[in-house]
Amino acid sequence: MTKVIGLMSGTSIDGIDAALVEITGSQAALKIELLQANTYPYPETLRQRILDLCSGSVISLAELASLDDDIAQEFAKAAIQINTGHPKPELIGSHGQTVYHRPPEKEQLGYSLQLGRGSQIATLTKITTISNFRSADINAGGQGAPLVPRVDAYLLSHPTKSRCVQNLGGIGNTTYLPAQTKDNQTWETKILGWDTGPGNVLIDLAVQHFSNSKQTYDKNGQWASTGKPCQELIQKWMQHSFFHQPPPKSTGRELFSPQYFQQCLEQAKTYHLTPADILATLSELTAISIAHSYQTFLPQMPEQVLLCGGGSRNLYLKSRLEYHLKVVPVLTTDEVGLNADFKEAIAFAVLAYWRNQGIVGNLPQVTGAKKSVLLGEIHFGSE
Repeated sequence: MTKVIGLMSGTSIDGIDAALVEITGSQAALKIELLQANTYPYPETLRQRILDLCSGSVISLAELASLDDDIAQEFAKAAIQINTGHPKPELIGSHGQTVYHRPPEKEQLGYSLQLGRGSQIATLTKITTISNFRSADINAGGQGAPLVPRVDAYLLSHPTKSRCVQNLGGIGNTTYLPAQTKDNQTWETKILGWDTGPGNVLIDLAVQHFSNSKQTYDKNGQWASTGKPCQELIQKWMQHSFFHQPPPKSTGRELFSPQYFQQCLEQAKTYHLTPADILATLSELTAISIAHSYQTFLPQMPEQVLLCGGGSRNLYLKSRLEYHLKVVPVLTTDEVGLNADFKEAIAFAVLAYWRNQGIVGNLPQVTGAKKSVLLGEIHFGSE
């Protein structure tokens, strides 16, 4: 029985998700109990610095170092606060804050930069911290993402039903889990996963744009639900090469960026859409791109879809996904016993636990890596 804190901030850059979990078993017998979970918003000035960097702002190396330190301090604060009232955990698994992600191309290795260095978190919390999870997979020729499918496999697979676990963060990613067999090694090789494209990122940018930054997201999809999707515009957007690129594949704000959103707005002018129409159209793009990726890249459609991440609370987006997936039931991971809001933070707690045990964390057929590798760098906490 090991207590681990998982820390995660995704492409929405809305705050740090922290999950304190108790883990037992290793792989086939893996069990987790969520003891405490919370989201700690970034200070607004820090969030804006991160957003500016992700949007291509030029900063000095000194400013980059300062930003790295400041993010690490916020991650450390989140770890300390989530553990209030509990015995000291053995480990922290911190994904950090992605500020740049470049998938591999031909002979060029991928590159992915997460700020919030683990050594600083370990120093501030005095807890051994595992971070920089993507680098080992990238060094082995992989995308470095998505990294949660192996965790999904051992927490969310079903003995008789195939499932897709669909995360709806800023960027969407999916894990395809065939019905679990007794032969784990053979079964593992059939698990698939990839980034599906935009999740909430374009919807959030639209909400901020049309509300003059008074709102940051479309709660329950209420605003979008009053609009009408423009199918002709969606067909145009779906011609983007990323949606037709076969896995392994990953993406981020570098592709589905504020600049991309501005292009979407420009293209929408021809159709004289209201803000609600544009929100409905961007929501439809997320739903259609997910359904299209299943229909194009899976060996068969799943028997269930399990949603997680912030977008799983967007009831309008969920309803559009149900519409496009037709007869496939769409649930949330809450309904099968795993918290949908903090599933990604829980996953990095598990990956840290596996790293500490010497258990590999990636799936080569998902990331494109040449082999399975240990994920994460260990930074020892001091008493």
